[in-house]
Amino acid sequence: MNKKIGNIFKGDKVIWMVFFFLCMISIVEVFSASSNLTYKSQNYIGPIAFHTVTIVIGALVAVVTLNIPCRYFKLMTPFLLIISGITLLWVLVGGESINGANRVISLPGGITFQPSEIAKGTMVLITAQILSAMQREDGADKKAFKYILWIVIPTAALIGIENLSTAALLLVVIFLMMFIGRIPMSQMGKLVGAAGLAIALFLTLVLTLGSIGTDDEKNTQTVESVSNNTTDTKVIKGGGVFHRFVTWRNRIVKHLDKKDVSPLEYDLDKDAQVAHANIAIVSSNIIGKGPGQSVERDFLSQAFSDFIFAIVIEELGIFGAAFVVFLYIVLLYRTARIASRCENNFPAFFAMGLALLLVVQASFNMLVAVGIAPVTGQPLPLISKGGTSTIINCAYIGAILSVSRSAKKRTGNLAVKEI
Repeated sequence: MNKKIGNIFKGDKVIWMVFFFLCMISIVEVFSASSNLTYKSQNYIGPIAFHTVTIVIGALVAVVTLNIPCRYFKLMTPFLLIISGITLLWVLVGGESINGANRVISLPGGITFQPSEIAKGTMVLITAQILSAMQREDGADKKAFKYILWIVIPTAALIGIENLSTAALLLVVIFLMMFIGRIPMSQMGKLVGAAGLAIALFLTLVLTLGSIGTDDEKNTQTVESVSNNTTDTKVIKGGGVFHRFVTWRNRIVKHLDKKDVSPLEYDLDKDAQVAHANIAIVSSNIIGKGPGQSVERDFLSQAFSDFIFAIVIEELGIFGAAFVVFLYIVLLYRTARIASRCENNFPAFFAMGLALLLVVQASFNMLVAVGIAPVTGQPLPLISKGGTSTIINCAYIGAILSVSRSAKKRTGNLAVKEI
């Protein structure tokens, strides 16, 4: 029996434990945070049953993925690149609008998926291949830098039109991968300078052009639909080409407005998500209220997704939140250990890229939940309620486990040429 179980749960046991704990926390906290969904649908089991099934499917995907030898991931690159390009264009033209942005594609049977999730993993896969193929004794070849940018920048631009935070997340991860892949520091410095100028220009455009569409916010129409035990909030905005500029501008302005407001004068309706997230954190009283005892889940519109970390703090306290942070740190550290032992470069870069993708996104989500960063709409990987994102994140875990299982180990100082 133990041997059969061992054959299923192959790969690094520590990463398996991290994955298990994150999934268990997800089921408990999503069940608690889905009170709005259960109330509106009058189905108290449906939302958590759907999420649990998603987690189980994700775990099966992880098991299937870990049984793929890491060298075969290279063969998937052309197909994933084509799928990413087609679906990213598709979602811009015919995607379903959720929260004012075209981010998902609807398929028959009520199935939806986010092309950006596939595109992120594809960019990590391509970057790992370029970095591994162009490694020299003194670092990566200078041509690797431009090859990576030629592929990643257009993809990030397609994602960023409707999902800026995801595009920023992808660019941060690719930058870290290039640093790990020993891209020449002169090129990295130029990239940092160019990125700084691009950010300054972008903020200028958002703060100026974003004000053009502010009057159109009066025409915003919110439609809530309950189907298949899920609730989608669809926002139809005016403002034409500037419709996302309005959202970005408002988020930046609200985040930078740090003037003190007395509790009696604070308008909860004006900035409800941030306000109720703060209340959830403050009311935790360090030790937390206990699982399922959250109060603010009834007022946070995205309590089961974007702001689930605030609910974790409210229910599990500071120690529970610290444990969640610890799990992501262990995931990154353990993957780094696995990468350091790989004989070849590709599996090492690939595993580190996927781990960074999960951990950086988790950092984004946590910083938003505690009020350090502006609202981005990024879910907490492997904990927030989700469909496509949850299953694909499980596939990322499976790929890391595949590297830990099938990648050849480095022996001594012997260097073997990448195949």
